[in-house]
Amino acid sequence: MKILVTGGTGFIGRHLVWHLAAQGCQVLFSGRNATAAAEVIAHSPAPVQWLALAHGSAQAAERLAEASQGCAAIVHCAALSSPWGAPQAFRQANLDATAEVIHACKANAVPRLVHLSTPSLYFDFTDRLGIREDQPLPAPVNEYARTKAQAETLLAEAQLPKCVILRPRAVFGPWDQTLMPRLLRVMRRGAIPLMRGGQAQLDLTCVENLVHAVWLALTRPLPRPLCVYNLSNATPMAFADLLQQLATQLHLPLRTRRLPWRLVHGVAHLLELKARLGNGAEPLITRYGAGVLAFSQTLDTRAICRELGYAPVISQAEGIARYAQWWLARQETPDEP
Repeated sequence: MKILVTGGTGFIGRHLVWHLAAQGCQVLFSGRNATAAAEVIAHSPAPVQWLALAHGSAQAAERLAEASQGCAAIVHCAALSSPWGAPQAFRQANLDATAEVIHACKANAVPRLVHLSTPSLYFDFTDRLGIREDQPLPAPVNEYARTKAQAETLLAEAQLPKCVILRPRAVFGPWDQTLMPRLLRVMRRGAIPLMRGGQAQLDLTCVENLVHAVWLALTRPLPRPLCVYNLSNATPMAFADLLQQLATQLHLPLRTRRLPWRLVHGVAHLLELKARLGNGAEPLITRYGAGVLAFSQTLDTRAICRELGYAPVISQAEGIARYAQWWLARQETPDEP
């Protein structure tokens, strides 16, 4: 079957492209970076095609509609995932891009859409355990959460024949550009702050398990037209324990410093204000970035297990070991994930 993957040059997108190609699918993936696209093509187990596309541009909707002709499904990965950025950039990457995908699905009667959302929608600077998909969402904490929530609303209103929204928590693995690299930078440069004792319970998702979940969302019968599922490895661990595992696997020194949450929150707030008054560059630490490491957030994943037959294909420990093996083999620095 022919499948279009938006954002196929990104971390998650490239893993999906490679898996779908290995399954014998005809894969077309979009992205703006020609160098990254060449890398995706070079590592693919079977031929794949690249569509150079900048979401939010005047021609993007029609180009995407043309490219998706004959598709059995679209997997929408393209997004701006960051704790900091200009509101317009988030609207373009997360909201406009989703509208373009919906247009393509309707223009070509694409039977199925799988959309990658985020559990950042649940975050509210409190400890939350076992969050279900049907629980009310708090006010968005930043533009990323706001635009991803708005994108989900667009999908709900679109009334597509079959649509699956996945909310994977803290995805990591080879080619990760966000989660692990940020931790490693701090780990190599100084002490990592442990807020609230470093005991916040964190859910993680190995990228291999997310890819498996997407494949199930593409191939399994769906119980209703719109399905929303949490996703993780379902093995929460304390932030301090995660740091210790990473330090051991990556042969890095681990230095930590216990700091009060209120102090870190106040400093982050001041840094954000300074950044807004200056050049707008992302500050060293944001309130959201600190908060997700200070407060517990775990997901109830029983719905996807029950309705799609999902179960993790690799354990969290194995996922961390695989990432460490990849990172060490590339002899990377923390600044070059």
